[in-house]
Amino acid sequence: MEVRFTAEHEWVAVDGNQATVGITEYAQRALGDLVFVQLPTVGTSMPRGAVAAVVESVKAASDIFAPLSGRIVAVNPAAVADPSLVNMDPMDAGWLFKIELSDAAELSPLLDESAYRELVP
Repeated sequence: MEVRFTAEHEWVAVDGNQATVGITEYAQRALGDLVFVQLPTVGTSMPRGAVAAVVESVKAASDIFAPLSGRIVAVNPAAVADPSLVNMDPMDAGWLFKIELSDAAELSPLLDESAYRELVP
């Protein structure tokens, strides 16, 4: 499974024509303790860059953008029920949604891990 990152601090784990999306460790630390997670509806088609989800913390609300175009095929109900899961394990159990890719070429502008690490302090 290949993991890529966006400049907006989302991670994308690609497996075939499907990608799992969440926020990075850096993003969850910057936001603080999450108190609310709103996820997209399964079956919704998303263009790349559209607001797909919202996370709210005691500090701020933040939009989560679709890093790739496609159709939402799954969401993580555990993250909605317990938003602190995203804080505790943002790159595994705290994933937010899965999207079936409509254009694999959109993967190319995403950052690899070393490029992302250069972006964050």
